Amino acid sequence: MQKRKLGKELEVSPLGLGCMSMTSAYGPAADKVEMIQLIRTAYERGVTLFDTAEAYGPFANEDLVGEALQPIRDKVIIATKFGFDIDLETGKRGSGTNSRPEHIKAVADACLKRLRTNHIDLFYQHRVDPDVPIEDVAGAVKGLIAEGKVKYFGLSEAGVQTIRRAHAVQPVTAVQSEYSLFWRGPEEELLPTLEELGIGFVPFSPLGAGFLTGQIDENTKFDPSDFRNYVPRFSPEARKANMVLVHAVKAAADRKGVTPAQIALAWLLAQRPWIVPIPGTTKLHRLEENLGAVNVELSAEDLKQIDGATSKLLLEGARLPEAALKMTGR
Repeated sequence: MQKRKLGKELEVSPLGLGCMSMTSAYGPAADKVEMIQLIRTAYERGVTLFDTAEAYGPFANEDLVGEALQPIRDKVIIATKFGFDIDLETGKRGSGTNSRPEHIKAVADACLKRLRTNHIDLFYQHRVDPDVPIEDVAGAVKGLIAEGKVKYFGLSEAGVQTIRRAHAVQPVTAVQSEYSLFWRGPEEELLPTLEELGIGFVPFSPLGAGFLTGQIDENTKFDPSDFRNYVPRFSPEARKANMVLVHAVKAAADRKGVTPAQIALAWLLAQRPWIVPIPGTTKLHRLEENLGAVNVELSAEDLKQIDGATSKLLLEGARLPEAALKMTGR
């Protein structure tokens, strides 16, 4: 599998693996033994970027990823995140963010233990902390890089001015935000800014939290613990209205003889050479389906058809609950 570059020098596979769903967010945690095998199979299939965070669980996801990747640690890139107000002893989560420099350093040490490693390859601020200047956050990570505990600095769901300010203190290697045919917000300001600054982009939810696969409709019932129950865009009414997008993606997939998921991922890969989506899954056949997108070549005409069929659609529902949206783009 060919590599892509995030920032100036971090080389990774063109698709990474988002590991969050293995322990939280989309329902009950999956079987740990099976997930360890899935992560290792992803590596065998060419994946080198694995995404986790202290907040997933909390802590459980990092434990899983650390155990799974320990035998091949020197062959992979592990990305994790800091920035929520989580008690490092109990895992009890506060109501907001915490990016005070001393907390960032304590989180890094805790992450290193859970990940069974001596360095974090890519350390993202999970959400911007309005109470801590981003220059202080970037400075704290710069110190961790100097100590050898962290290699590269990233930001998640940050606004463009925050990215610029952070980048001036410590070069930002990657920015992570939602981006897909289901949510194209980054195209207006974020992508041009990243291109200008030479920063890589790592889209999460590249399949629209499963919606673009065509496996979800207005009658789909989610597990009570699934976060999509609280997302306006996943209300039954919004799903019914937004099926027009799913039909357009399926039509494009049928023309190419591939699956809707593969079209959605191939479309993302075609947007910029420094975009590395991180689809998540707990199923081997979905992993293999997603990785097949790397071999889907979309011509200029294909991309024009997809854009023509999808870009003008008025989709219903916000992409996140209101409280979560308030924590983005600052």
